Amino acid sequence: MVTVTFTEFRKHASQYFDRVENGEVLLILRHGRAIAEISPSDQDDIKIPLWKKPGLRLSIKGKSLSHTILEERETLR
Repeated sequence: MVTVTFTEFRKHASQYFDRVENGEVLLILRHGRAIAEISPSDQDDIKIPLWKKPGLRLSIKGKSLSHTILEERETLR
């Protein structure tokens, strides 16, 4: 377990989160008292957020979708 002050954690949060990802547990102190413990999450509990999942790919046979949209815009003018 790594003990770190709140100020130090705040200044270097990214580095400390990297350490947590690698399996370390952090104990955060404020004014000498423990206020938080940060530990790695169980991998089974982690769900991939929708914004990180691959996007839906649209396609039609023949022409590209963007080409078809541009053609349709031209016909509407």
